[in-house]
Amino acid sequence: MDFGFIILTVLGLSLFEIITSVDNAIINAEVLRGMSQRARKWFLLWGFLFAVFVVRGLLPLLIVWIANPQIGVIRIFFAAFSSDPQIAEAVEKTSPFLLLGGGVFLLFLFFNWLFLEPKNFGLKGERFFQAQGAWFFAIVSILLAVIVWFALQKDSMLAFAAVIGSTAFFIIHGFRQFAEEQERKLIAGNMSDISKIAYLEVLDSTFSIDGVIGAFAFTFSIPLILLGNGLGALVLRKLTVSNIERIKKYKYLKNGAMYSILFLGIIMILDSFGFYIPNFVSPIIAFGTVGYFFLKSKAELL
Repeated sequence: MDFGFIILTVLGLSLFEIITSVDNAIINAEVLRGMSQRARKWFLLWGFLFAVFVVRGLLPLLIVWIANPQIGVIRIFFAAFSSDPQIAEAVEKTSPFLLLGGGVFLLFLFFNWLFLEPKNFGLKGERFFQAQGAWFFAIVSILLAVIVWFALQKDSMLAFAAVIGSTAFFIIHGFRQFAEEQERKLIAGNMSDISKIAYLEVLDSTFSIDGVIGAFAFTFSIPLILLGNGLGALVLRKLTVSNIERIKKYKYLKNGAMYSILFLGIIMILDSFGFYIPNFVSPIIAFGTVGYFFLKSKAELL
């Protein structure tokens, strides 16, 4: 693997992890202000290790194992850090299922933001779609039906992967909404530090899933995903305790994150249907999209 490609991929993964979890970092910062110094240090150290090695480390392995149960999770774990050709071939054969399921998940995530979530309007048309929120479920249902129809022409399991992607979105989105509601109560209420840490970990885990699924648009290399997402998580922890107020001023960063999710979702779906997408495209799109909205945010601060 070319060294330049490795650097580009790791940086792209880190950027994607950061921008998709900025909202989580902002909420974390608000909750941490109401916690004791000891609890804050515990969360920032052990919470970080859990977020990186347990969630962002094991989740990609778990996803690959679910797609390849015949291999066994132990073999996949050790093969992730070696060059076993049998494992590589098996993952290659199942990659369309992972890509299509992940792509559908990301597309649903984008349209949920576009139609339903409050936002700073960064592009023309966003205000219009926000006003058409009732159409969200119709749009994603039609989109899923179209994707499944085309997938059935190739492989019934590919179509099933698309359904799994949509199911995963609604399950995870439901947990996330519950966790966010509980976290608002944490900020306003007098719950114990242990309860606050528990809810922070749950919310962090739900946000990390976006980054892990999107990571497959960059690479199927588990070590690179772990390194890139881990680096991004480390930067987020630093922002949580130091520069979060400054980050909040860049009001279009969330827009950049969501449009990156849209483009990566499209890339994953096209790739799953056999369209050739060069590996360097995903990192470049992530940098370009986030860079545009970063500059747009910065221009309004001047």
